[in-house]
Amino acid sequence: MRKILITSLSVFLFSVSVIHSQESDGLEKEPTKANQTEIWEPRIPVVNINKTSGIPSDAIVLFDGSNIEEWVSSSDANTPAPWIINGDGSMTVKNKSGNIQTKKSFGSMQLHIEWRSPAEIQGKNQSRGNSGVFLQKLYEVQVLDNNDNDTYVNGQVGSIYKWSIPLAMASSPTGEWNSYDIIYHAPLFEKGYKTKSGTVTVLHNGVLILDHHEILGSTEYIGWPKNKPHGKLPLMLQDHGDNSRVSYRNIWVREID
Repeated sequence: MRKILITSLSVFLFSVSVIHSQESDGLEKEPTKANQTEIWEPRIPVVNINKTSGIPSDAIVLFDGSNIEEWVSSSDANTPAPWIINGDGSMTVKNKSGNIQTKKSFGSMQLHIEWRSPAEIQGKNQSRGNSGVFLQKLYEVQVLDNNDNDTYVNGQVGSIYKWSIPLAMASSPTGEWNSYDIIYHAPLFEKGYKTKSGTVTVLHNGVLILDHHEILGSTEYIGWPKNKPHGKLPLMLQDHGDNSRVSYRNIWVREID
């Protein structure tokens, strides 16, 4: 009987605390009409999708194959991007020309980007079709030809290089196009310290490979991640060297902050 009384008391106290919490949060009593829980304002923005390109009407187009004017050299922002523009609407890493980055800086974003490893296989491990998509120039989503090409799993295609292991590998056959759809929330800083880590979700060819993954800090080839305070920064694409030959096309961004 004592056990039952204690249990009943616990349930009662929990119920009282819930009701008190609801009242203190300004919530009304249980609604009695359907329209009491309907929200009509503010109106939601309408986004139209281009039926030909698939690009949302509120997107910033960074590369559509016609020119490379939205990009500059990462080593000198006054120098036009030196990569190769192809007749099929893509651009290809020009060997040893250096990374390129957007003229515009971004924070949190939805990013769509398509990439292709070279059909002619050269090299192995990290020296085969290696490039990277650097969010805010600091956090790399790895681009790599991993088809029949093993490497360390925190550096394989779709990883946040060195700091995450993808949930799956969904690569197209070597030489065919891949897509990344990335939802990125930038880290927050206050008074010189990080107050909230960034997160990234990645779909590779429509397959979820990173699910709201916490970014520990900047991508470092050697050493631990760093967390130097920053605001909005450019998107950067990597010239890895070693005859990368990776191509990109159909790049657009929707800002979400």
